[in-house]
Amino acid sequence: MMRHNIKIKPLRAALTMVMGVALTGFSLATMAETAKAPEMTEAEFNKAKSMYFQRCAGCHGVLRKGATGKNLEPKNTLKKGTERLEKIITFGTEGGMNNFDDIFSKEEINLLARYVQQVPPVPPEMPLSLMKERLVTHVKPEDYPTKPLHGLNWENFFLVIERDVGKIAIVDGDTKKIVAHVDTGYAVHVLKTTEHHKGMHVDNPGRFWYVMGRDGMMTKIDLWQTPDKMKVANVQVAYDARDVAVSGDGKYVIGGGYWPPHFVILDAKTMEPIKVVSTRGVNVDGEFVNESRVAAIYDTPLAPTWLVAAKELGQMWQVDYSDLDNLKITQINSAKFLHDGFYDPTGRYFQIAANASNKMVVVDSVTQKLEAMIDVDKKPHPGPGANWNDEKCGPVGGTTHLGVGKVTVWGNDPKGHPDNAWKVCYEVESDGPGVFLRTHPKSDYVWFDQTKHPDPEVQQSVQVFSKKTREIVKTIRLTETEGYAAVHFEFNKDGSEVWASVWNRKDSKKPNGEIIIFDAKTLKEKARVKGLYAPTGKFNVFNRVNHVT
Repeated sequence: MMRHNIKIKPLRAALTMVMGVALTGFSLATMAETAKAPEMTEAEFNKAKSMYFQRCAGCHGVLRKGATGKNLEPKNTLKKGTERLEKIITFGTEGGMNNFDDIFSKEEINLLARYVQQVPPVPPEMPLSLMKERLVTHVKPEDYPTKPLHGLNWENFFLVIERDVGKIAIVDGDTKKIVAHVDTGYAVHVLKTTEHHKGMHVDNPGRFWYVMGRDGMMTKIDLWQTPDKMKVANVQVAYDARDVAVSGDGKYVIGGGYWPPHFVILDAKTMEPIKVVSTRGVNVDGEFVNESRVAAIYDTPLAPTWLVAAKELGQMWQVDYSDLDNLKITQINSAKFLHDGFYDPTGRYFQIAANASNKMVVVDSVTQKLEAMIDVDKKPHPGPGANWNDEKCGPVGGTTHLGVGKVTVWGNDPKGHPDNAWKVCYEVESDGPGVFLRTHPKSDYVWFDQTKHPDPEVQQSVQVFSKKTREIVKTIRLTETEGYAAVHFEFNKDGSEVWASVWNRKDSKKPNGEIIIFDAKTLKEKARVKGLYAPTGKFNVFNRVNHVT
C-alpha cells in the first residue's frame, strides 16, 4: 500500500493558491514548519486529530494557541521533538496537566506527539442555517405533560454526566435508583435549568434541563416525562462547546461555542436557533484573537441578562436578552483566560477564574462593571464553586487550583464586611491540585478533589476541611482500582448527603464508575449508585434552582 505523507498537502495548497483558487492559511513559515514535522499517514493524522479534540483541545485550543494549557503550535512543539513530547503526555506536568499513560497506549502517545508538531487544521464555520437543519424534535411542546408522569420526587433528582457514552443519568435522590439514561451530546460538560430570578416567574423551575455536549449538541430534557421520553429535542450549535444557560423568564436558552467561537440564542420552548453572535475580537492586551472561545455562561439573578465569558479576550460580556433585535452587550475587561465561576450568596457578584493570570475576577452584575481582581495561586479552578460563612471574615468564597495543592478563600460580602471583601482570608494546603470543591449552608465542611495530581493515591482521594477550624479533618480514598479517579461533589436537597464520583479515566462503553454517597455530618459512607458510565458532574435539581452553593 502506498504511504501518503500529509506534509505534501500544504505544498499542494500553496500551488493551488498560486493558480488562483481562494485558499488561505498557509505562509512560507507554515510550509517550513510542515516540512520539519515528523511523517504521518492520512489515517494516523485523522486518528490523532480525533484524540486531540477529545482530550486536549479543551485546555490547548482547537488551533493549539493555548489557554489553560500551553501553546502547542509547531513553533513550540518542534523544538521539543517527539521523544520529549511523549514524556510530557505520558507523565503529565507539575503545572496541572494529567498523566495520560493510563488513557493512551504507547503507540497512541507517539501518534499524538507527532500530531502536535503538524500545522493545526482549521475547522469549518457553522452558520445559523446549518444549526436549524440539525434541530430534531422528539416531543412537540404541545404534547408536553401537564403533571409528572412517574410519581417520583423529581425535585431531588440528580442529573449525572456519563462522559464516555454521551448520556445523562437521571438518579432518584430518595431511592438512589437510576431512573433513566438519556442520550445527549458527546462528553457532556455542563447542564443548566431555570433558576429563581428576581422579578421573573417561571412555572415549575427545574423541570426542563438544557445539556451541552463537547460536540456542540444541545439537548432539552423534560423531567416530567416517562423515562423513555425525557429527551424532547436536540440541536447542534457548534462543533466544540462547553456551557449553556437559561434566561430568567424561561423564554430563551444560550449556548457557547469553543469552535466556532460564538454564542447562539435559541427559543427555549422549541429549541429553534434565533441569533448567532461571534466572540472574535480584541483582547485586554489590544491583540486580535480569532479563537476567542466561550467558557462559562450564567443567567444573572438580578437582571434580564446573561454573563458570557470570552475566555481568550479576558472579557466578561453581559448580554441583555430583553430585546434580541437590538441586542445590547456590555464588554467588561478583566484578565485572561476566563474559565468557570459562580455567584456570591446575594446573586449580585459573579466570581470567575482567570487561569493564566492566577486571579479570581469579580463582576458586579448590577453595575455591569469589574468589581475586583483577587490574586490567588496557580491556575484557579472553582468549578461550580462554594460559598460559606467564616467566623473571622464573614461570608467567603473559595477555589481549588489546577497548578498547586491548595484551596484559597476570600471575603465576598462588600456590604456587611467591607474590610474583608475581595481579599484573601486564608488558604488550606492540600495533598494535590484539584478541579472541584463544594459545600452546603447546612454543612460544617468543604469537600474538594485532587484529580489533577499524577500520584494515583492522591488522585483517588478527596479531602474535607472544617469551616470552623480551617483545617483538613479527613482524607478519604474513594477507590484503589488502577486508572480510576475521584472527582466532583454535590449535596442532596436537604444537605444531609454528599455525592462523590468515581470514574475510569480511560474511555469505556461498559459501566465503569459509581457514585459514593456520604453522610454530610459523620463523613461516613452511606450508599453507592452503580451501573454508571464514567460519572463526572452531578446536578441536584433543588440546589441548582435555588442557587445553593
